[in-house]
This record gives sequence, C-alpha cells and structure tokens, in this order.
Amino acid sequence: MVKVGGNGFGHIGCLVTRAAFTSGKADVVAIDDPFIDLNYMVYMFQDDYTHGKFKGTVKAENGKLIINRKASTVFQEGDPANIKWGEAGTEYVVESTGVFTTMENAGAHMTGGPNRSSSPPSANAPMFVMGVNYDMYDNSLKIVSNASCTTNCLAPVEIRAAGAASPAPGRPHG
Repeated sequence: MVKVGGNGFGHIGCLVTRAAFTSGKADVVAIDDPFIDLNYMVYMFQDDYTHGKFKGTVKAENGKLIINRKASTVFQEGDPANIKWGEAGTEYVVESTGVFTTMENAGAHMTGGPNRSSSPPSANAPMFVMGVNYDMYDNSLKIVSNASCTTNCLAPVEIRAAGAASPAPGRPHG
C-alpha cells in the first residue's frame, strides 16, 4: 500500500484523505497545513458539508490525527522543502493547497523524503485526467498534475457529449 502525505487540509485535502481511508488503497501517514489547527481538522474531516458524516472515528491525540485508529503525523509548515515527510514514511505527496503548481514548487516536497509528488493544475507538469488521457501515464514521472476539479468533472462528460464512446488512445486533451 502506498504511503501518502497530503499538503493542505481544506476541502480537497479532506476528500483525498477520505477517499484513501474509504478505498483502503492508500495509507495517509502525514498531513501538512500551517493554517488549520488539529482540532479543526477533526471537525472538518468528520462532517463534510457535501459528503456528510464520515462513517468511522476521528480524533486528535498527541499531536496526530487519528482516523479509524490509524495515526497520521500532522505538520504545520508553510514551505514544502521544510516538511519532514520522510520521518512519517511518506512516499507520495498529494499537493492540494493550490499554491505549489509548478514542477519546481511541487518538487520541493521531495527534499523531505518522498519520491513522487502531485501538483494542482500546472503550466509545466504532465497532466493526466481519468477517462481522458490516463493511459499515457508513465511510471517514471516524479511530478504529475491531475488537472483541476472542473476538468476532472467535465472532461469525461464532454467526451461523451461529443459522441466518443471513449477517448482516442493517446489523446492529450479532453
């Protein structure tokens, strides 16, 4: 199971963490957000205004966020280069602040230990969207973008509306 760290614990960061716990395919070992208090993280996570109550347990204990008895280290560092992701065992960072959008900025996470990072919509990171061009993903890439929330919502719909049963292989854009 991949060990994930989340940078930013706003709505997207919470949803990524929820998805990891719900799917059981990723282990969230660390969360960084310099602007959100640990107790507020608990509040935000357990009662999402769109998706409702989390069907599990959430609490703060000894400076960690405990979800379903699984502890995640909490950092409150503003500079990605200073986050000690490696101390928590993080292998992959999901950048969900919307701030570190270039390969250079998102890549700063890797100085703290992980060997891969994602970026929000980026001018220079390779971008992949499920249902559009995910088949072009290359596992050797260290930094990738999953596009924007709007793109992820509308691109597959647009492809269907245009009459394509599925995107053409290698199609770079939706």
